[in-house]
Amino acid sequence: MQRGKSNAGEDPNVSLQQQPQRTCIGCREVVDQNQLKRWVLTVENGKSIPVPDPTRSFAGRGAWLHPNPDCAQRAVKRGAFARSFRTNVDVSALVSESRAKDRTQPGKPAFTNVQPESGSEN
Repeated sequence: MQRGKSNAGEDPNVSLQQQPQRTCIGCREVVDQNQLKRWVLTVENGKSIPVPDPTRSFAGRGAWLHPNPDCAQRAVKRGAFARSFRTNVDVSALVSESRAKDRTQPGKPAFTNVQPESGSEN
């Protein structure tokens, strides 16, 4: 291999375009950010509540989570939202919403995946 040349064209598993990497706060897996959902904090009734940021445009610190209930449950159990946001976080609404979706739509994930970014960060 020559210096300065990439072998990305030789290996079909290597992406030609580098994607930003993020860590899921539930399972701690590092993946391309387009595989994760971004969450931010909002204040309602004096409580800090995590809410999804589907457009990835809300201001402030973000936490990244796989769009599946298992990772969300692990994040809540481990206190990962509070650690990620560096403040106390009320996740009770998140837990009850997840349970409600599981009851009303069995077999469907409680969280949905987001579309990849427009590429304006490149």
